[in-house]
Amino acid sequence: MNKSKRLSIIGGGIGGLTLAIALRKKGYPVTVYENAPQLKPLGAGLGLAANAIKAFQQIGIRDEVLKAGRVLKKFIIKDQQGQVLSTANAERMSAKFGAPNNFTIHRADLHQVLLSQLPEGVVQQGKGCSDFEQTSNGVRLHFTDGTSVETDYVVACDGIHSVFRKKLLPGSAPRYAGYTCWRAVIDKIPPSLNMEETSETWGPGSRFGIVPLSRQRIYWFATINAPANDQEKKAFGVAELSRHFSGFHADVKNVLAQTEDAQLIWNDIIDLKPLKQFAFGNILLMGDAAHATTPNLGQGACMAIEDAVILANCLAENAEPIVAFQRFETRRLRRTRHIIRDSRRLGRIAQLENPFLIKLRNAAVRLTPERVTENQFKFISEVSFQ
Repeated sequence: MNKSKRLSIIGGGIGGLTLAIALRKKGYPVTVYENAPQLKPLGAGLGLAANAIKAFQQIGIRDEVLKAGRVLKKFIIKDQQGQVLSTANAERMSAKFGAPNNFTIHRADLHQVLLSQLPEGVVQQGKGCSDFEQTSNGVRLHFTDGTSVETDYVVACDGIHSVFRKKLLPGSAPRYAGYTCWRAVIDKIPPSLNMEETSETWGPGSRFGIVPLSRQRIYWFATINAPANDQEKKAFGVAELSRHFSGFHADVKNVLAQTEDAQLIWNDIIDLKPLKQFAFGNILLMGDAAHATTPNLGQGACMAIEDAVILANCLAENAEPIVAFQRFETRRLRRTRHIIRDSRRLGRIAQLENPFLIKLRNAAVRLTPERVTENQFKFISEVSFQ
């Protein structure tokens, strides 16, 4: 890519910031336009698999990211009573795949690490992009503060509700997965909790995940089958969640007991039906704007991080960014489609309500050899960035 050309990144989330870092390390000037007027420590926790850590290694910030989070030894699936259905040895898989495969970090901590890699002025805050026009000279961007700018190329990292995708693909819209979710980060740790493992407990139409973070904190999430935008569920506080999960094992109840209503974050779980196109001339969709997925495989942020490093390489290898965008699209369509479909399928299985089907599912999970689980992680973890 010609380094005199202007490339604008819309959205200062994990994908947008990673792309800015990757491009600047290759000598390309970029500007990131972020809607938020100021960057605050918001959000909950997330897990990153080996593919994301390998991507950070590619751009030279692996150690900085790892210092801000925590590497855990196991990932365990349990039934409602706390009996183990499946165990994945994250230490062995990390050694096998060449990078930590069960790394957890607070989203705000990761955001801060990424921001620290960018000089002042690269990220322009309070610049929500409300509209755009593709012109013969490039793209004109219109912002919610009434200003506008001209740029040569745009990478839209503006999330599942992307302004760019809505205009370029008006038929695409987020789709509801069938269950709603609560999240929280707490620093009051129940003494019985194993802080070396990530766990997910599957009950009838409900799940509860417990994810240890750095600095003696826990990220937890809870899902319940419900209609979309259910106002009754939206109003749930800790008391209602405690009643709903009263039949779950002690760790779940103890974690809820240490949570306050003010710590809860609620949202419906949504994704995008796989798209057939990411590149539109001098505009490219990336991250959740292109391939938002349910969180069941823990790959939402990972796919955006992968995107960023692969796109930076495509731009470095092709003098014409439009060709680079097309090359990126070719490389990413199949992999992201696979992740979206597998993640949605896993969510349906984990959220089963029928008691007979739950018994069959649990038996099947118990009987699945660990090597099969490792092979599933292998597809995710083995990625080429060139």
